Amino acid sequence: MKKVKTYLRKNDRVMVMAGKDRGKVGKILQILPAKGRARVEGAQMIKRHMKPTPTSSGGIIEREASIHLSNLMLLCPKCTDPVRISRKTLDDGSKVRLCKKCGEVIPTEAK
Repeated sequence: MKKVKTYLRKNDRVMVMAGKDRGKVGKILQILPAKGRARVEGAQMIKRHMKPTPTSSGGIIEREASIHLSNLMLLCPKCTDPVRISRKTLDDGSKVRLCKKCGEVIPTEAK
């Protein structure tokens, strides 16, 4: 399977744009680039029936399933809207992500 290119990163705040959880906002917990999907906090909740193991008690566990990256949009920290992202190379050679609405630099570090 081909690895999907994305500008989304772990710990980014995103909005779900399609599906049963449309409009929900959450933090990206994990990116799965080989599948082109991501796990978002509080979105796409599923129930897993887990067997008891020596480390866990088992039972019905509720956790996040993955969502396709095309159904997610990054929330700009400045304009607080779901936005498209562009990339720019600065004079010192580092690459930054930019908000296409307000032009603000979107930090890549976890907040």
